[in-house]
Amino acid sequence: MRIGTLGESARRAAIGSIAVVLLTVVCFRGHIELTVAIPLYMLLVVLQSLTGDFLSSALIAALSAGCLDYFFTEPLFSLYIRTPLNGVALGVFMITALIVTRLVSWARTEAKSSRLQKDRLDRLYRLSQQLLALEPDAVMSERFLAPFRELFGVTAICAFDAHSAELQVVGESRFELAEKTRSAYIQGQDLVDSDSHLSVECLRFGSGGRMTGAIGFEGLRHPEQTRGSLAALTAALVERAKAFRNASATAAAAQAESYRSAILDALAHEFKTPLATILAAAGGIREAGPLVPQQREMADTVENEAARLGSLTSRLLRTARLDTQEIRPRMEVIDITSLIHQIVMQYSNRSQDRRIVRAYPLKTIEVLADPELLRLPVSQLLDNACKYSQPGSIVTIEIERQDGNVAVKISNSRSSIPTSERQLIFERFYRGAETKRSISGSGLGLYVARKIAVAHGGTLELETEDSKNGVTFCLKIPVAKDVSDHVLTSR
Repeated sequence: MRIGTLGESARRAAIGSIAVVLLTVVCFRGHIELTVAIPLYMLLVVLQSLTGDFLSSALIAALSAGCLDYFFTEPLFSLYIRTPLNGVALGVFMITALIVTRLVSWARTEAKSSRLQKDRLDRLYRLSQQLLALEPDAVMSERFLAPFRELFGVTAICAFDAHSAELQVVGESRFELAEKTRSAYIQGQDLVDSDSHLSVECLRFGSGGRMTGAIGFEGLRHPEQTRGSLAALTAALVERAKAFRNASATAAAAQAESYRSAILDALAHEFKTPLATILAAAGGIREAGPLVPQQREMADTVENEAARLGSLTSRLLRTARLDTQEIRPRMEVIDITSLIHQIVMQYSNRSQDRRIVRAYPLKTIEVLADPELLRLPVSQLLDNACKYSQPGSIVTIEIERQDGNVAVKISNSRSSIPTSERQLIFERFYRGAETKRSISGSGLGLYVARKIAVAHGGTLELETEDSKNGVTFCLKIPVAKDVSDHVLTSR
């Protein structure tokens, strides 16, 4: 129940008293009966109660009850109630005044609350319109905070962005708003200080309540009703900006990947034409006539190196294509020992300054695999072992069976991988800091090699790394029966 100021209550009581006196004079001189006078006085009490001022309403109810008793109830001109029913009737005036006044006060409070809620919703709507019109990069900047201050009349506003760990403040704070906003985020607790009219809300988004920052207000009116909505709107816009940045980065990466593939295709095809011409020219020189041993050796060198460059170009092109698509092996039963023996012989001829040592039995070991695809990881590991070791180093290749798998281990001596890079070497496009400066490459070899191993139901891992013994990679492929079971059960 709302009670007005004493002066306002006195004014209303005076007006109501005059109305009671006028009604009494009219009814008394008009010889109005009690049964008619009671509703008239009741109507006057109700009208007075509609002001919502209980003090003046109670006074008018008492005055009306007294006038009815004195001028219209037997015995007349005395404040005496003959029957209890008259007393009940007169008491109804006081109860009516209380009930009507309370209802009017409640209705006015609700109406005021509705107006305030409508005003808050209207300002929130206008705020969201202005913030959504900003570029995503402007979130948590001064341009982002300015509409808060304009629409909600805060003295100062501060935002802390957890992603960049930056604070932005708009307005002049008298109560260290920036420091309290940062502290609220660090502690993970909202802050409300009624004395300084300061409130800070942590920005949480999603079902897990992950915090993305904090926003603080100084001088915010009705903070208990407004700050939660403002914080929720800010958190949603921060996530929107993050999603936009991620989408932009993904689109840029996809576009770069498209350009990279197009360039690789173009380069590969451009290389193949002159390589074919070189091979044809070398063959023509050989067939032109008898050559001295030195000339024949030079022709052989041209043919071998041109063929090697063509093979490298084809492998680079296929590696790049395998990187951008899902690998689907065409399985068939093959002898992995024979396949690896062929690859070792090729690299023995190419890398004559490294000694490749075979440590595996010549007996047949069958696996279910795509022979063309399986050549790539084995060739990649042998190529890396030769390329990243010093001249004169020993490269060892072993084949053994391990719990239903065929393990192919390729090691080199006198080389190492820094500890900080061992977990990164299988990532796409990753190249070590030292190798970038000394050896060319795309950073796709090990990434694609592992994709091929996984597509066959196997693994590719860095097994050991030792500064004395060198580096060992282990490629595991299930043997034929196990691979068949894997393929059948995975469909």
